[in-house]
Amino acid sequence: MELVDALRWLHVIGATVLLGTGAGIAFFMVMARRTGDPRLIAHTAGIVVLADWLFTTSAVIAQPVTGTWLAFQLGWELTEGWLLLSIALYVLTGAFWLPVVWIQKELRNIARAAATAGTELPPRFDRLYRLWFLCGFPAFAAVLTILWLMLARPVL
Repeated sequence: MELVDALRWLHVIGATVLLGTGAGIAFFMVMARRTGDPRLIAHTAGIVVLADWLFTTSAVIAQPVTGTWLAFQLGWELTEGWLLLSIALYVLTGAFWLPVVWIQKELRNIARAAATAGTELPPRFDRLYRLWFLCGFPAFAAVLTILWLMLARPVL
């Protein structure tokens, strides 16, 4: 396997991990929240936090490395329109992802405290959950757009 092929493969794997982990995390958190059971929510949120740190973080680090190296190997200028837009959307995604990581930890901690105390989830949980949920839409849309840009490479 040539270097370009390996870089392309690693870059696609990273993009797939970002999209798949994001979708999976959202699905499991939403489904757990629908139960209203603090124990189940705490358990699921704990797994979500771990998955986000293991998978999303590694992909977040790998993507700019493999993408920049691949562009260099292929002779693409990082100032090409589709690449600039991809980079801007990547930064936008990060601007939503960083608070989401913190919110997920808070949701986990609040649910754990409610489960331990045998109480219902407090209003703060619902406020943070709504914020977490809302942050997901622009981030997910940005990742989908980046994937399209990677494939189509339109002249912009």
